[in-house]
Formats: sequence, structure tokens, C-alpha cells
Amino acid sequence: MPNSRRPTIGVFDSGVGGLTVLRALVERVPDADYLYFGDTARLPYGSKSAATVAHYAVGAVRYLQDQGAKLLVIACNTATALALNEIKAAAGVEVIGVVEPGAEAAAAATRKRKVVVIGTEATMSSHAYRRALEARNVAVREKACPLLVPLVEEGWVEHPVTEQVAKIYLSEAFSGDARDADVLVLGCTHYPLIKPLLRRVAPEHVAIVDSAESTAHHVARQLQVELSSSAETETKSEGRSIPKLRFFATDSADRFKNLGTRFLGLPVEDVVHVDLKE
Repeated sequence: MPNSRRPTIGVFDSGVGGLTVLRALVERVPDADYLYFGDTARLPYGSKSAATVAHYAVGAVRYLQDQGAKLLVIACNTATALALNEIKAAAGVEVIGVVEPGAEAAAAATRKRKVVVIGTEATMSSHAYRRALEARNVAVREKACPLLVPLVEEGWVEHPVTEQVAKIYLSEAFSGDARDADVLVLGCTHYPLIKPLLRRVAPEHVAIVDSAESTAHHVARQLQVELSSSAETETKSEGRSIPKLRFFATDSADRFKNLGTRFLGLPVEDVVHVDLKE
């Protein structure tokens, strides 16, 4: 099986936010190739029902499997929160969402067993992070921060307005019985872009857990055995390999390229427009 040396990983998101997960994956697992599907024509998922999100997500992951994905990463917090079981049932390969790895990392990091999670309205009202953390005996304060995504997409990652908005959200989140929470979980894939800003406005004693990074760690662990067995042959022949990246978007490829390059930190070039039938 010549292809088993380089696994092909499919990454799915409702838009460009999941590119922060892809970015972490490329850093952590460079010996793989990646297919990224952004359902840009139908975002935001946050305002849609669980059934609709499941329907959209299942169509997208089937497309990624048709393109050769051997492992699927659901980079979208909303899709993970609302539809992970349906996606797993429909997929013929292993599926990893962003919530469990983020919760796992937060539970490992907290000393006080108290954590604050920030994310979109849909992710917070699904209580997916709450369930995952309470299962690990951690108390949770969930805080929806709906203004942060549009500010990040505007490119205002170091803007005073964004800092002010984040300051208000976090002061509300770390109040009352959550005042001594010692971990902040970034439960939205847009938030890694404002991590330095969040670090400044979060209480000093708080550790920040980025669910994008946690997910990449989790995927790396899953693939360790497969990759280490093939690494020797590959390094001898071609040195450190560079991942091949292919992108699929359901809306304008140009907009995806422009915004995507900022999120990925690498040029987004090979974007194929896909029209998924309803």
C-alpha cells in the first residue's frame, strides 16, 4: 500500500475559521496531505437547526471522503457540538471533533477545577463543552461572544475596538463564582487569531487553551504509530516532506483565498469551487 505512508486528512468547517485548525495540524503533522472543505455559501451554521447543520456537514464530509480523506477532522465547533454523532454515523473513516480535545486539554490544565469557555452563541447554547468538562469533574462558565467573529474577519485582530469588546466579555465571564476560574478555553476557531489580545485582557492567573491546537495534538497522537513506521523510509528518500494542501469552497474562491491566507498564515492557492446539491 504505497499511499499508507502519507495519510490524507480531510478538514471540514463552515467557513475559513477552521483554517486555524489546519494551521496547527500542518505544524504538528507535516507528514500528511490535507483536504480542506469550507461551506462558505451556507455559513453561518450558528443560526441553523441541528438537523440542518447535520445535513450540510454530512454532505461535506462525504465529499471529502470521495476526494480520498482517510481521517476527518471537524474543525467547526458548531458542527462538532450539534452534529458529531450524525457525522460519525455517516462517515466510513475515523472522525475527530474539536470539543473533546479542547475539554481534555482544559481539564488537564486546571488546578481549581473551574474553567471559562468562550465561543459563538450556537456552540455555547449547545452546552457541548459544558458536558465534556463536567464529565471530567470540572465546573464550567460558558460565555457567548458573538461580536468577536465579525471583528476577526474584518482583520481587526489588534484593534482597540476588539480589545474593548473582548475586555467586556471576559470581565463578564470571570465574575461571581467563576472569578477564580484558572483556564480560558477558546471554543471558536476564529479566536486563535486574537490569542495575544485575549492574553492581555484575561486575568493574569488564567491559562489559555486553544481547541485548534488541542485537536492537532490529538490527531498527531492518533497517527503516531502509522507515521513513525513509515517515517524512516520517507526521510531517507526525500527529507522532511511538505504537506500538499487542497481547498474546496461552496462560495467565491477569491474571497476564500484572501481571507484564508490570513487564517492559515500560508498562501491559499488551490481552491476548487464545489456546488453541493441540497
